[in-house]
This record gives sequence, C-alpha cells and structure tokens, in this order.
Amino acid sequence: MTDTSARPATTRPEAAASAAAEAAPNPNQNRSTTPQSQRFREWISGGWAERPQVPPGRRAAAASAARHRAAISQAHPGERIVVAAGGTQVRSNDTDHPYRAHTAFAQLTGWGADTVPESVLVLEPSTEGHDATLFLRPTAGRDTPEFYANAAIGEFWVGPRPSLDDIAADLGLATRDLAELDDALSVEAPQLDLDDAELLRELSELRLVKDDWEIAEMRAAVAATKAGFEDVIRTLPEAVAHDRGERLVEGSFDRRARAEGNTVGYDTIAASGPHACILHWTRNDGPVVPGDVILVDAGIERESLFTADITRTLPVSGTFTPIQRRIYEAVREAADAAFAVVKPGVVFREVHAAAMEVIARRTAEWGLLPISAEESLDPELQFHRRWMVHGTSHHLGIDVHDCAQARREFYHDGEIREGMIFTIEPGLYFQPDDLTVPEEFRGIGVRIEDDVLVTADGCENLSADIPRTADEVEAWMREVAAR
Repeated sequence: MTDTSARPATTRPEAAASAAAEAAPNPNQNRSTTPQSQRFREWISGGWAERPQVPPGRRAAAASAARHRAAISQAHPGERIVVAAGGTQVRSNDTDHPYRAHTAFAQLTGWGADTVPESVLVLEPSTEGHDATLFLRPTAGRDTPEFYANAAIGEFWVGPRPSLDDIAADLGLATRDLAELDDALSVEAPQLDLDDAELLRELSELRLVKDDWEIAEMRAAVAATKAGFEDVIRTLPEAVAHDRGERLVEGSFDRRARAEGNTVGYDTIAASGPHACILHWTRNDGPVVPGDVILVDAGIERESLFTADITRTLPVSGTFTPIQRRIYEAVREAADAAFAVVKPGVVFREVHAAAMEVIARRTAEWGLLPISAEESLDPELQFHRRWMVHGTSHHLGIDVHDCAQARREFYHDGEIREGMIFTIEPGLYFQPDDLTVPEEFRGIGVRIEDDVLVTADGCENLSADIPRTADEVEAWMREVAAR
C-alpha cells in the first residue's frame, strides 16, 4: 500500500455546514516527502494533456430519485430539507473503510456508488415546492497543491472528481461548490435534516413500494447473486481442502460481487457444519467438511446500492443425508406456506405466521416439542422458536434491511401492497449442544431465503431461478460442477 504521509485528516461532518470545512493540516508532517518549493509546484502542475469534455448522459436513477424528492417536498412545504451523504470513516489511522453514501442521500439523488464523500443535498422551499441543489467539492485544478499533495481528495490519490456541470447533467440537479454551503444555510428557514426521526421515517416509508426502475435494479442484483452462488459451488472442492474453507467460499462470492456489482450488500455468511446454527456467522474461518451442509447467505449490491439477499443451504458432498433432507424440506415447506399468503391487502406479519405454523407442526411431529403444535403457536409460548428465533421477512432495497424506520403500522402491522419487495427466509437451527433434540439433529442449520415482488394478485419470486427444493439443489450442484 502506498504511503499516505501527505494525507491530511479528513473532515467527518455530522452537520451539513461542517461538510464545507477545508481539509485539516497534515498530522504526519514529519513523514511528508513532498517537496514544497515553487519550482516543484510549477513542474508538477504543468505538461498535462487536455482532457476531452464529454458531458455525461442522464443516468437511469435520476427519474426515480426525482419522484422521491417530489414526495418529500410535498410533505414539508415551507421547510428546508438537508440530506448529507456523510464522510468517510476511519478504519485504522490514515486508512478508511470503503465509502458508502447515506441511504437517504442515495434515495434522493440516485448517485449511488459514485457519490463524492461529504456532498450535501439541500431542498430549499420555493413557491413551486422546493428547489433542489447538490453541494459537492468540485474537481481541483492541477495548479493547486490539492491535486498532488492531498491524499484524502487529491487526484493523484483518489482519481479526478467530476465537475459540477458533469454532475448536474448526470443527476438532473442544480450543483454548487461545497464551499458555498454555509452561506446557503445562513438564510433563516425551518429546517429538517437526517438527525430528525420524522424525516427518516418518511423516507423509509417512501421506499416501501418500489417503482419500475427500482424493481429492475433488484432483478439485476438477484441475477448477479445467482452467478455468485454458482461460483461458490465450483469452489467447494478447493474449500474442502483448506483448513479455513469458509473463507474461500466467502472470497469466491465476494469476487463475483466486485466483478458484476459495486460490492456485497452485507458481510457474506459462509457457515459450514455447526456454524450454520449461528445466524450471523461472518467470521467464516471454519473448515468445510464433506457430509455437512454449508449455509451461504449473500447478496450482490449494484452500483445503485440496491442489493439482493439470498440464502441457500448446500450439501458439501453434493447430496443431502436423510436427516439433512428432512430438515431442509421442512424449511422449504415453511417458505412455500409463506409464499402462498402473499398478496395485496394481507397484513405483513401474516407471512411470518404462515411459516411458523409449518415449523411448529413439523417439530411437533418429530417429537421435539414438549407440547402440541397448537399450544406452541400461542403467542405466549412459541416453543418451536427455540429452533428459529428470527423473523421470516424483511423489506429489501437500498438497504438490505430496508425501510427500518417506517412506523409499525406501515411495516409489520401494515398491509402488503403491490410493488413491495421483501424476503421470505424461514430456517431451522439445531445447536450442537442442544440436548432437547436427538443427536442426529445436532449441528445442522438450514435456511432458505428468497426475494419476492408483490404483484396485483400475489407475488413473484425474483430468485426463483436459483434452485430451492432438495432435489433441485442436488441436480444444480452436479450441473454446475460439470461445466
């Protein structure tokens, strides 16, 4: 990795106004090797070819973002709305975590993975509703020290930033220099920003129903994710041969995410053997053992930041054992029961209830419950949830757990509406030390997760092309391995 000794500490604004601050002085001046002479500055600033100026076309996300802006504008007449993209976050000393703009900023601008850190969207009240302006740090001229000496934002270090005119053409937004933000905000006006719970709630609720462009992004994310799962299948023999085979599984999927999308939508879960019983197992440092199943929960995020969220449980050897198959098919039956109730007008929590009825019935039939399935379904008992403590569904979109700030009456207790996209993901997880189940069950974890789009009269499984039944999974693994 290159030495970033010339890099100043970057600003990390919590309020919009502070985003306009200049980069702080270099805290590592004793390590800097950049010449400071005027002769050097003249030399490094000259002799560069002119870049062709080709205005970008309007990106497809722009129209969707404009609709979201119009909706939030209508809800807040006369109020200024300030939505900051956010700055980078330090990982270690002078290295940062990969940058991702705030979800609300991505929703209202459509800028996605291209967002310049610390940019700020301002919706200023007007007689027509609101005037939208995007404030960002414009590209620096090659005659400035920033060009070569600022490792946080200089072109030598992070590449050229787009011009204000380019961004205006790209997003269909008026643009201004970030240095002008303080002046723009100095005019007295009622103001909402991302510290306001009401604004976050409204933006979450706007995302509950997707438009045509957003649905197309989700379809593309799911298609790329299928390719990632097939990479995982091809990697299994190599993973078996490695003492930390889960890492190889994770790496194979993440490689596909970087090739076909922006990145993964969340940390990939590659949980083999008893690790499959740990719901958010992301250490992924265990072996992949023949005879076990491996639970892979993964999704590819598009450049738009829309992400898939899929889980498949695969037999490492290519064939389920009888007990693995029994558990797997019970989970699949629970998922199918949930699919069957999805349609506009149904209350969202009924999807979970349908899956739980199957889980309760099957665990009772297997003699695992100390009470009947009917008794266990009592809201105050729920004994079957010892083996499935999570919910069955969550909304999906720009965030993997999208719309999280929406009011309960619009989410869990709300009616399902056409255009919603959410997951269906029941599971059964028998911990290796669970003495309430027969030994043959212990250490087996199974989850099947699909992404569904609500249609006018039911739902479409967006991930239906990724095999689901035990027979289909086994045939799929044989077919992929033979390619």
